[in-house]
Amino acid sequence: MFDFKYYTPTKVVFGKNTESKVAELIKEFGGTKVLVHYGGGSVVRSGLLERVTKTLDEAGINYITLGGAVPNPRLGLVYEGIELCKKEGVDFLLAVGGGSAIDSAKAIGYGVANDGDVWDFYDYKRKVTGCLPLGVILTIAATGSEMSDSSVITKEEGLVKRGYSSDYGRPRFAIMNPELTMTLPDYQTACGCTDIMMHTMERYFTNGGNMEITDALAEGLLRTVKTNAVILRDDPKNYDARAEVMWAGSLAHNGLTGCGNDGGDWMTHKLEHELGGLYDVAHGAGLAAIWGSWARYVYKECLPRFKRFALNVMDVEDEGTDEEIALKGIEAMEDFYRSINMPTNLRELGVNATEEDLVVMAHKCAVGVGGAMGSAKLLNEEDMLNIFRASM
Repeated sequence: MFDFKYYTPTKVVFGKNTESKVAELIKEFGGTKVLVHYGGGSVVRSGLLERVTKTLDEAGINYITLGGAVPNPRLGLVYEGIELCKKEGVDFLLAVGGGSAIDSAKAIGYGVANDGDVWDFYDYKRKVTGCLPLGVILTIAATGSEMSDSSVITKEEGLVKRGYSSDYGRPRFAIMNPELTMTLPDYQTACGCTDIMMHTMERYFTNGGNMEITDALAEGLLRTVKTNAVILRDDPKNYDARAEVMWAGSLAHNGLTGCGNDGGDWMTHKLEHELGGLYDVAHGAGLAAIWGSWARYVYKECLPRFKRFALNVMDVEDEGTDEEIALKGIEAMEDFYRSINMPTNLRELGVNATEEDLVVMAHKCAVGVGGAMGSAKLLNEEDMLNIFRASM
């Protein structure tokens, strides 16, 4: 095992009607003028946004609102939010929604607290030295951004999608009411479950260190989400299944399931970022579409982990060679994706990429990771292109 730092400062308030506590939490963390940042859609239609602003009104908390966050959140809206916060003297951010609103809010917070162009941080040219404090009311269990140090933003010019991580961006509090996720379309619920599992799988498939307790936590989380994703496919209003998935989403990406290893592989995410940037696909679906091709490309160099995954997560029988067991585990994972109506290749995702598109995505991915990246197997630009080709 490797030495590690585990830091999770976010205060979690979990359960039914917990959104009613938002004003007291904002006051607890010193907020006096709030930007309420959200996407639209269900947050508005369900009446959640109205309930939140009414709570702030009753508590005497000044606020302004900024909607418009979309999947694969855009840099243009981040710039708009930064200018609005500076103009209005905002000292606290409240993201109401899922990962897109939260990631956008983090970027706004970086832009307010640091001079210069906020894109510099996502372009790895500078590091932040602070972030405007933020809180979250979560409506989608998926990205884990409500407890993580990371955010992902898409720059419209060139369709470049990049992530940035800093402890300064960790939310001060996260309100999690599983009932708020019941308005999600089935497709988005399945995408969320896929993303949650991938956050742990990225940390699990490594050649760098392991701890038995961390592996056991990771495998338990993966089994739990796999089971409850199927329950939610058949019974979308099941509160207990919603609660299991929502809490798993936070634990999958707050660092817990990677303690003691080398930090994870993350190449499936990096490859998907190029899909999301170019084709604006749903993140979870993009991950499912690329994972099988990535797994078959790297599994021989990470065989013990893939065998353990097959046995302990996918319930493959311990018969045959290690390689046969590992491949059965990959096949079983793809069968699971299909069972919750997730794609297992780019054509099922609706992406008919040309060879030129694949070459462009591979190059942009290589540039984004600094040339080569990966723990299960170190991948360079040629490897990335081969995986994209296989995923067709």
